[in-house]
Amino acid sequence: MLYVLIGEDAPNALDKRLAARGEHVARLQALQADGRLVLAGPCPAIDANDPGPAGFTGSVIIAEFPSLADAEAWAAADPYMTTGVFTRCTVKPFRKTLP
Repeated sequence: MLYVLIGEDAPNALDKRLAARGEHVARLQALQADGRLVLAGPCPAIDANDPGPAGFTGSVIIAEFPSLADAEAWAAADPYMTTGVFTRCTVKPFRKTLP
């Protein structure tokens, strides 16, 4: 089943985000290689593709996992959680309707 993971950045987390990005992206690439990643990306803090020093407010990931517990465990182990980039990550079942 698909799950949406919505991570919320801590205030002033840009430096932590940049430091953990490589490991975070590697985990996403592993999901992609397994054919389980639908989409992933950050939410800029301002209305711009590159928010510069304004940073990000969080990230959204939609991916396939065997269960809600597996999706929650994956999110909890993500470097953005373990290094304090995210203050929390909400995980919910997701049903793709369109396209």
